[in-house]
Order: sequence, then structure tokens, then C-alpha cells
Amino acid sequence: MQKLTRDDLMSLEEYSEVRDEFRATVLAHKRNRRLDLGTNAALYFEDRMTMQYQVQEMLRIERIFEAAGINDELDAYNPLIPDGSNWKATFMIEFPGAEERRAMLQQLIGVEDRVYMQVEGFDRVFAIADEDLERSDDKKTSAVHFLRFELEAEQVDALGSGAAIAAGIDHDSYTVEISPLPENVRNSLLGDLD
Repeated sequence: MQKLTRDDLMSLEEYSEVRDEFRATVLAHKRNRRLDLGTNAALYFEDRMTMQYQVQEMLRIERIFEAAGINDELDAYNPLIPDGSNWKATFMIEFPGAEERRAMLQQLIGVEDRVYMQVEGFDRVFAIADEDLERSDDKKTSAVHFLRFELEAEQVDALGSGAAIAAGIDHDSYTVEISPLPENVRNSLLGDLD
């Protein structure tokens, strides 16, 4: 999947004119890219459209219009666009109460390394987590992680031939498997692969 360049972005003025329509399009697109992993975790699969929206919103909020600032945003978000042999996702741990969240983040140390995708007929592919910076320590994990699931060519071929996809978390304090993925999510994820 092609990375974003400055040429792909709208000026602040252009974006303000189409923002509502673009936002509606992106939100509809994201419905096919969210996967709940039980009641307290979710994967938000990123792609070029979700990252363009994120960059446009950051430029708007921060009122960034200079080339250096735009390039900084592109450098920050382009790594979250899939490369054709992988899926990239924002992993969110979601507990509603502050006390419960704090306690669970202490129990879930290392959970980001136990999130997996599995192509039917193949072993689980565990996430490569937080390549940009460490988000956990020996006391707690973060509520947000950035994950990459790297697939082998044989797995991509199997998906093209109709293989199902499962996903889950295999951690001592949180275990869940979704199998198979809903068809709308599966179809959306296929678009990330060459």
C-alpha cells in the first residue's frame, strides 16, 4: 500500500470544505476495520485512508501548514500504513472505570505480545508490538499499542483462495478468540495485502 506524501494531502482550507463528507466516508470505512476482542479490547486496523484522515485532522487541530511540520506528521503516521504483506493495527485496552483500568493494566503486562491473527491452516502470527517506542514497563502495560502482523506469502495466497481468519489474545489474564472474523472485516483486511 502506497505511503502518503504531501501531494496526497489537502490544504487546511480545502480540508475544511470537505471535512464533514470525508469524515463520514472514513467512519463508514472504519466500521469494517474494527475488531472487538472480547469486551475490553479491540483492534483498529489502519490503512492509507485511516492515516490520511489522522494526518488531516492533526494538521487541522495544530494549524500546521509549513512543509517541515507536514513532513513530521507524515513521518509519524506513514509507518502505520500496511506494506502489502502485513496488517497494522492500533490495539486498545478499554476498561470503563479508572480503578478497574489501572488494576487490569497491571495484570496485563505483555498482552501486546500475545495478540495474534491466524490464517486458516497456519500457525498463529503474533503481533510485533510498539516498534516506535516501548509502551510497557515492569509495573503496567499501556492502554494503547501499535501492532504489526507480518504474513508469509503462503498465508497471503491462502487468504486469496478463501481461507478464513481468526484473531485473539492468549494472555494469562485475558484470553479470547474470534473465529472466523466477520466477513466485512476479512474483506477489508484483504485489501491491505498484495
